[in-house]
Parts: sequence; C-alpha cells; structure tokens
Amino acid sequence: MIYKKEEKGGVTIYYVKKDVDDEAAKKFHNTFVKPSQIHHIIRDDADVYDADSGELLVKFRKGVLKQDTIDVFYENIEKFANNVSTNRGNASNTNKKKKKAVGINPAVKSNIFGYFDSFGISQKAIFKRKGIKSPLVVRECVFNRDHPEKYKKTIPLIEEIDAQYKRLTPERYAKQFSKAKETPFKIANTAFTTVTTNINFRTAVHYDKGDDPEGFGNLAVIEKGPHYKGGETCFPQYGIGIDARMGDIVFMNVHHLHGNLPMEGPKEAIRLSIVCYLRTGIWERTRGKTKKFMERHNRTLKRILGK
Repeated sequence: MIYKKEEKGGVTIYYVKKDVDDEAAKKFHNTFVKPSQIHHIIRDDADVYDADSGELLVKFRKGVLKQDTIDVFYENIEKFANNVSTNRGNASNTNKKKKKAVGINPAVKSNIFGYFDSFGISQKAIFKRKGIKSPLVVRECVFNRDHPEKYKKTIPLIEEIDAQYKRLTPERYAKQFSKAKETPFKIANTAFTTVTTNINFRTAVHYDKGDDPEGFGNLAVIEKGPHYKGGETCFPQYGIGIDARMGDIVFMNVHHLHGNLPMEGPKEAIRLSIVCYLRTGIWERTRGKTKKFMERHNRTLKRILGK
C-alpha cells in the first residue's frame, strides 16, 4: 500500500506500508503472485521505502545500461541461458512434499555462472565413485569453465551493473565489495561472485538465500522478440510491482518476499533477467585465499570431474 509519495530530482519517492503482516504473509511463500495482490506497478525512476521502518526496499532506474553491452552479453550467453533446470527450489514453485525429488520439480530456464558453493548430484557421484573426499566446496560454473572466451564477453555488462550498484546504493555496495575483495573467486573486480540468468521464468514468491545479507539484490532485463505484457517483479506483502524492461536496473531488498506476475503475449517473446550477487558461502570458505590457490583448486576439480 502506498502511504505517500513525493518527487525529488526526477525520481518518485514512494513510502509504502504492508498490506499483510509478517505472520500472514508466510502463506505467500512458494505460491505465485496474484494480480489481485498488486495495487500499483512502478514504471518510472523510483526509490521505495518502508514507511514504518524507513528501510530502503527498491531503487529503480530506467534505461541506464548500454545497448551495445547488452547485445554482446546476450549473444554470448543465449545458448547457455536456454538450458533447462529442475533445481530452482521455492522460486520455481517446487512441490513442497517432494523437494528432494529434483526430476519432478518444474523445468525452467534458470542457470548460474561465475562461482558456486555446492556440488551437483552428478559431481558428488563422481567423488564417491572415485573414492575421493570432496575438496573445498567452491567451484567454477560450467559456462565460464568450458567457455572462457564467451564468459569474458559477458563481463562488461556485469561491470556496468556493478557501477550502478555503487552509484545508487553506496553503503550496501561498500559492505559487499569489501567481502568480494577478500576472495579471488569473484567476477572480475566487481562485488559479485555469481550470476543467475532466467528466461521467461515466472518465479514463485520467495526469499533469496545464500547471498550477502549486508548487500542488496539486483535485476536487469534483456528483451528479444515481439512485445509482451506482464513479468513484473512484485512485493506482494506491500502490494507493489516493478516493471523492469530492456536496459533498466532494479536494486532491491531480496530478503523480503518477492516474485513475478505472469508474462502475456506471443510465445516467441523473450525476457532474460540477470541477477548478480555475492554468495556468502564462497566468501566464508575462500576469504584470504590467493589467485594461485584458486587456479590450483580449479585445475584439481577439472582433473577429477572432467567436463
């Protein structure tokens, strides 16, 4: 619910209150956002604050990412981003009674690259078969491991997102970047260890897990094909949504419940969302490690796991 709003320097400042208290909002978790829960969609530059706590919820800016950088990113990530995953947990409206049965969970085009702090089922099976104790649980993701040249070409857009993060939420950025500086397992000289890409993925209402709690979440969008409606990122507890489109950037507190409205339009329409973050588990396990350590660790995993 919008409590009040004001204009400042071409940006609309919203002060919002919860439509539903925290206890009642628990029922939203792992369900899809309903249009009836959302009373206002924000489509222009905005800052959003909780009217009661004063906490920053959202910073939204239109058209701040460069088109040529976006195009290069998309050209190099497109094939990988179209892979299908059945392991996205609550964000994919997972079967609550059968969470461990990965194969029956919804199949979605959601993928990660950069570095991650767990091994997949097949990787764990290799360790077991070879009788090898699992090494440090941090790994290169498949995309940058197997396609380093394509990976390098995605970095300029990630650096642009990083620069906007520093500009728009400097205090949050400083805390996260200070952690990123302590580990070589990160993406270039940014505050991020990991990127998630989602294609036409309607996320169920969820909290983000595994990311730096002192940092701030973010979302950028690349659109291809015919026009579509919907897909807005929503905070159902507050009754608001953000209509992020091509070249826009959203910084948001992802530790509040959030999810997407459905996309409506031709099936050829593509909405690729990009989420960059620092995984706390990576930082905790590798802080103080050297670049040489990282390179040696990566070679060890390649030797054991292959491609």
